[in-house]
Amino acid sequence: MMPTTIHAPKPISAAFVERFGPMMRRRRMSPLIRMISDCHAKNGRADIIDIGGTSRFWKTAIRPVLDEYNANVLVVNLPGVERPRSEGRMTFEDSDGCDLSQYKDGSFDIAFSNSVIEHVGDWKRMRIFANEVRRVAKAYFVQTPNFWFPVEPHCVTPFFHWLPFASRVWLLRHFDLGYWRGRRSVDAAVATAESARLLSAPMMADLFPEAKILRERILFLPKSLIATCGENL
Repeated sequence: MMPTTIHAPKPISAAFVERFGPMMRRRRMSPLIRMISDCHAKNGRADIIDIGGTSRFWKTAIRPVLDEYNANVLVVNLPGVERPRSEGRMTFEDSDGCDLSQYKDGSFDIAFSNSVIEHVGDWKRMRIFANEVRRVAKAYFVQTPNFWFPVEPHCVTPFFHWLPFASRVWLLRHFDLGYWRGRRSVDAAVATAESARLLSAPMMADLFPEAKILRERILFLPKSLIATCGENL
């Protein structure tokens, strides 16, 4: 017998994110905009690689900044991910963030990654990803959700990521949680639970030793962590 899926009402935290998410993202991007501005002041342009990003982000978040500072963005994603047609200041290529060997050291002025490193796999894969970010660009901006924020951002459920693994699998099998919906089999629930491994500030500092770790706060609680380094611009 298939387990019954209970369609829970949208939690208050999800409504909060939908309403205030765009404002928080604009505030989060201010260090990136400063990086782009500084690069333009020095070189007259800025070449950016976005690892695991989307065209929608650049079109909605800081599109005017690209024109103002003569910035161009290469968005790379795993093969098989839908790739938009290159247009304007954005181009798209297939690549694995843990293997950017097709790009030489320092090929880009800025490496950007937003909510990606927590999805690349175990700690070894995170280390490889971080090293590739640090290698291909002179500066970088890497954002990830904070493990110690009480709401898990993917399922938008309080304390979910602090529960034992088996408890998380059970919840994913029986409830629709935020962006994770309809995982009824054990196999699908396990894969979903393993798909996001949130990091703490000490973990980010270890992965990016030369970076400054910024904290994006909500109600005084650090929601996200951002590793930024621009000393070589």
